[in-house]
Amino acid sequence: MKKVRLGILGIGNIGTVHSNNILDGKCPEIELSAACDLKEEKLNALKEKSPNTVTFTDAEEMMDSGLCDAILVAVPHYDHPKYAIMAMKKGLHVMVEKPAGVYTKQVLEMNEVAKTCNVKFALMMNQRTNCIYRKMREIVKSGEMGAIKRTSWIITNWYRPQAYYDSGEWRATWSGEGGGVLLNQCPHNLDLWQWICGMPVKVEAKLHYGKWHNIEVEDDVTAYVEYENGATGTFITTTGDIPGTNRFEITLEHGKLIAEGDKLMMWRSEISEPEFSRTNEVAFAWPEIVESEIETDGKNEQHFGVMNAFAAAILRDEPLIAEGSEGINGLTISNAMHLSSWLGKEIVISEFDHEKFYELLMERVKTSRRRTAVKDVKVDMSASFGGKKEDEDLYFRNGLGRGLR
Repeated sequence: MKKVRLGILGIGNIGTVHSNNILDGKCPEIELSAACDLKEEKLNALKEKSPNTVTFTDAEEMMDSGLCDAILVAVPHYDHPKYAIMAMKKGLHVMVEKPAGVYTKQVLEMNEVAKTCNVKFALMMNQRTNCIYRKMREIVKSGEMGAIKRTSWIITNWYRPQAYYDSGEWRATWSGEGGGVLLNQCPHNLDLWQWICGMPVKVEAKLHYGKWHNIEVEDDVTAYVEYENGATGTFITTTGDIPGTNRFEITLEHGKLIAEGDKLMMWRSEISEPEFSRTNEVAFAWPEIVESEIETDGKNEQHFGVMNAFAAAILRDEPLIAEGSEGINGLTISNAMHLSSWLGKEIVISEFDHEKFYELLMERVKTSRRRTAVKDVKVDMSASFGGKKEDEDLYFRNGLGRGLR
């Protein structure tokens, strides 16, 4: 195999980004052999740019066509695990757009299927290619700054006006997206937070639903976490602030790192804070601190970088940017924040109740204001809804069934 023959499932905004990257030559080891979408106008527009790409309106037909070695899943959030599972079972390599899914129960199932299939399974966590975050992780994981004491990410530059939410009936609804800022805007931030700092052991969060917009899901979040070593962290996000802030700070025993404004700054002491506090005999004393801007390699390849790594993994067994199975991590944090808000208590990650979260999410789906009938679509949703016919029916009544079969 000289090139990976890729089929893109879903030619919406992000599917078009990927197809353009391939057609523009940014992914030299990938051939756009097929594409699938329910909207003929999307397929026709693609055909104009790429006449040799075979188009489909049925996902399984595309997967069974023999035209694809790999599938990129870029459909609505609820359907990510369903189509990933379908493709993996057919022996196709899979790249899933973020998030891995809406709720952990379906993503855990997807991960279990991946273990039994001899295919590459990747997740589109393109922010992991950002030189700032790669360097930040390298420093933290090296141990040169000591153990983490505190993490803080203020990520409030996700501003969206009401017109954004009004642009699609599925937007910002429990039935359409399954969540708000945490599930739509912040999957990359939550992934980077745990990728660099590790998974928290406890989560407590306050979420506001439709605080700044006429929507039914969260648009304002303040969360507190604790780590295994006793370190603490906060995560603050919203789509209602302008101007917003994107400031990621990690305090460690030897100082701190701050990523903000495309710069990574370090404040470092040669002596660790615990040792200085223990040995110093002068009240109000500080250790000597050196401030510096950290140099990086400057590379930030984003989506096409992740796709090129995916192709290299298939062709030469090289490392992926993000293993598909890692998608459960950021989603667990997101789901735990929701569950903490709904139950009004702290959530212990090791005891996270996947079934309870699913139950409470479905309660919100039942009252979701989105009510678009999809009569011409028939999809077996058993993989996504645990075989519960009533939940599958609810899914279609609320207009979620934009699947491609």
